Amino acid sequence: MDIENTSELRLLIECARGGSLTAASREMGITPAAASAMLKKVEARLGVRLAERSTRALRLTPAGERLREYAQRALELLDEGLAQITEGLEPDGAKGGRSAALRGRIRLSASSDLTRRIVLPLLDDFLDQHPGVDLQLSVGDALQDVVRDEVDLALRYGELADSRLVARKLYDGRRLLVASPEFLKRHGRPAHPSELTRFECIRFKIGERLERDWRFWRRDSPPVMPIDVTVQGRRCADDGGIAHQWALEGRGLTYKSELDIRDSLASGALVEVMPEWVGRPMPLHALMPSHRFLPLRVKALVDHLAQGLRPSPSRRSGLSV
Repeated sequence: MDIENTSELRLLIECARGGSLTAASREMGITPAAASAMLKKVEARLGVRLAERSTRALRLTPAGERLREYAQRALELLDEGLAQITEGLEPDGAKGGRSAALRGRIRLSASSDLTRRIVLPLLDDFLDQHPGVDLQLSVGDALQDVVRDEVDLALRYGELADSRLVARKLYDGRRLLVASPEFLKRHGRPAHPSELTRFECIRFKIGERLERDWRFWRRDSPPVMPIDVTVQGRRCADDGGIAHQWALEGRGLTYKSELDIRDSLASGALVEVMPEWVGRPMPLHALMPSHRFLPLRVKALVDHLAQGLRPSPSRRSGLSV
């Protein structure tokens, strides 16, 4: 092997994190001279320059950054394996046996409204159950590149197009047309999708694309051609949580995933408009990079989310298109 020990991998990680050999040596408990010698030794053995040095700073080269990414994953997996065979066995009362403790960091990316209203309590519960797990949560509706941005797990709505990823469906929902009771009292209620052109609608911007057309199917009927309606409105957001809040304040109709709004529907803060019609399929998937081994802690979190998001029978949609 061209890497002799884990200290060489850790040096690369600490150099990237601290931006200098001095900072890296301090974290590793060695002298700056020893850190410099170790880095030069690795570069000589690999035959490639891993870092650009100046008198005060250090920056990884593209080759160094690529190696650092794999080093980070490798050390995390090694830590998990060591935990399982040493301190990592703890009683499993439910089965009368012993189960492996979970350790390490999980980098999770999820949309804002879903996280704040649905997922956050599930994450807190998971962390309470597994004190050895650290969570690094990235919240926002802009899509991240799971591989490039070093995300262990991403929760995303909609159909999937990236064949590089492993996906598990967590929830099979749809979009619904909703509004607050106050809005409907003031402005009336549309009876057919074609009438939406006369109403104030809260729209979304996904990336650079403004979502102008809302699609509907008849509920509980044989699949037929959908109806597309071009809607108008003075409010548009690239954050689902803001659109949700505007709807709660009676600012307009909105077209949201039923999972995001299920608590608002249950409380009556929002009501379903035109319940005989449903919107686009909006399945929620857990996405994971396919090119590396899946740590047990990530698999355990996916299982936990799948259990927590499981809909009750009364919430299941009767339409499949």
